Amino acid sequence: MAIVARDVDREARPPLIGRGMVVLFVALIGCFTAWGVAQDLTTPMVAGFKRIFEMSTFQASLVQLAYFGAYFLLALPAAFLNQRFGYKVGILTGLGLAATGAFMFYPASKIMTYEAFLVALFAMAAGCSMLETSANPYVMSLGPEETATRRLNFAQAFNPVGTNLGVLLAATLIFPKLADPVDISSLTQDELHEVRAGELGAVMGPYLGLCVLLAVIGLVIFTQKSPPIVEEFPDAGPYEGGTRGLFGVLWRTGRYRYGVVAQFANVAAQVCVWTFLIQYVQQALGGSLAKGGFYLQLSLLVFLGSRFFMTWLIGRVRATAVLAVLAFVAVGLCGFAMASPNLAGVIAVVSLSFCLSLMFPTIYGVALRGLGPATKFGAAGLVMAIVGGAVMPLVQGKLVDETSAAFSFIVPAVCFAVVGLYALYSLRGEGETS
Repeated sequence: MAIVARDVDREARPPLIGRGMVVLFVALIGCFTAWGVAQDLTTPMVAGFKRIFEMSTFQASLVQLAYFGAYFLLALPAAFLNQRFGYKVGILTGLGLAATGAFMFYPASKIMTYEAFLVALFAMAAGCSMLETSANPYVMSLGPEETATRRLNFAQAFNPVGTNLGVLLAATLIFPKLADPVDISSLTQDELHEVRAGELGAVMGPYLGLCVLLAVIGLVIFTQKSPPIVEEFPDAGPYEGGTRGLFGVLWRTGRYRYGVVAQFANVAAQVCVWTFLIQYVQQALGGSLAKGGFYLQLSLLVFLGSRFFMTWLIGRVRATAVLAVLAFVAVGLCGFAMASPNLAGVIAVVSLSFCLSLMFPTIYGVALRGLGPATKFGAAGLVMAIVGGAVMPLVQGKLVDETSAAFSFIVPAVCFAVVGLYALYSLRGEGETS
């Protein structure tokens, strides 16, 4: 009898991935990994470009403005592309553009100006924006709606595999070549040109490898047959038709509308924490870029492990409840790091990655739930919210320049508080409809 009961329970539980969609799902996981590499090759570049071009932290933070600004600008065009041609075309277009941007690092390293690298970053991020706008809702569609948030959490769990690889590449191939204690003021123009050429060549190499990786993933996805995706319209209200009607649905859905704000805050917190962790470590412990890179790598390993743990946990505990707890724990960790810029503070900052691990896919899944045909444009809005990763690091960078790296963590603290309030709002809504 016990065996029969277990079999019935297994049959009643909806599958994580729909039948016939496993190969495509695995290929899409490659996309999540690749844009993780792209993003976290970029994050350490704030410190790297500050060293190469002798800039302030605020000026170097324009790296994040170029990267996440592209996310904001290209998400909506990607939604129109998905609406007209489908998710697969959007994914392939994003992969192609991102590969082109990564390749542009080669001519940028020869031009040897900060602006040339910003253009290459913008092009690569534009492709990643289109890719993320298409891949996230596509993954949610590859199975039952009941498991959509878990499915996205699982796919997103492979994103930190890419982020760890990106930081590892930066730590092993880039930072060591930027650590040479050269007194730049004592060099002639020719000597300075030679030093910078070597440093920028180190920056270029990993991006060319990323270009090849993106091209290979695109080829694999191109050969896969896409299953038909049927998007129902169960609970988003009446649909009046046309693009204006779809945007009307999004605006009337509070869970989505506030979800965009929460995603802005979440990505802002994530980018702020990882971008300025290196400077925090330098203030708290002293040392080089390499030491800061070690703690950033550790932080991303925590993020990686906790992503898989969270996928298991939300199969047993309501995802929004876990989101609320983690958001307010993160506020406390930021406060502790501000008050204690020492080894304990560094551990607190590293621990923020445990809290961050659940946030992006859970906010995404909760905000898009039940939007039906409005999902494509809803996904674009959530990707546009990633511009938080461009705006708030500028604010934190200004605080680092004018106060200290420790005090600047008030910025992610406020962002985490916004995420926590959204989680409480969503929990209330779930309670009213249950």
